[in-house]
Amino acid sequence: MEKQRLDKIIASTGRFSRREVKDLIRHGRVWVDGAPACSAQDQVDPETVAITINGEPMLYRRFTWVMLNKPAGYLSATEDGRGTTVLDLLPPELRRQNLFPVGRLDKDTEGLLLLTNEGALAHHLLSPRHHVDKEYFVRVAGRLTEEDCRAFSAGMVLQDGLVCQPAELKILTAGNGSEACVTLREGKFHQVKRMLAARGTPVVYLERIRMGNLCLDPSLSRGSFRFLTDYEVERLREL
Repeated sequence: MEKQRLDKIIASTGRFSRREVKDLIRHGRVWVDGAPACSAQDQVDPETVAITINGEPMLYRRFTWVMLNKPAGYLSATEDGRGTTVLDLLPPELRRQNLFPVGRLDKDTEGLLLLTNEGALAHHLLSPRHHVDKEYFVRVAGRLTEEDCRAFSAGMVLQDGLVCQPAELKILTAGNGSEACVTLREGKFHQVKRMLAARGTPVVYLERIRMGNLCLDPSLSRGSFRFLTDYEVERLREL
């Protein structure tokens, strides 16, 4: 990786501002490869040097990837004057890293939401050309049948003209208040809700449980998050 200014590297973690980094260096609290840093303008390769701040090793990530178990009531946006966003669920040091949601979940939809500052890979995952699967758990008002499954697998054209590609509807529990899993290969506005409403079974609960080859971590409580592992990020790149 090419060399970067030391203050830029440390500030990219979100823990300190550029001004705070300069103060830390001035007071000898930043060390690089076992020696005190001389200047905020020092050029170093963050992937090959060991940086410590106040005696603690600094973890450098070129890009940050976060898995969030989104609760209802939060907007999938970086800022919005209408209410709280998913970024409000993150600590300040992460909110300063220019993270953004990879796709959107409706305000009342819960479950798997990825946040990152790696624009190229995020765009790849969302591009219609790549057809990354998205799987949802759904509960409806009404009874789902095999006829609904066949309608999903054939593709649907809704009354408002929306063309929906073939999707998978797998019924988990039959009867009134049916539960099912829906897998889409696209992500049009309110698509799951609109497709099920067209079948006369409006959605009463919706949760995303998978995106591509990445499933929602069952250990994550609603509203909590964790960083993706290097292995998980590489699996996303494989898509």
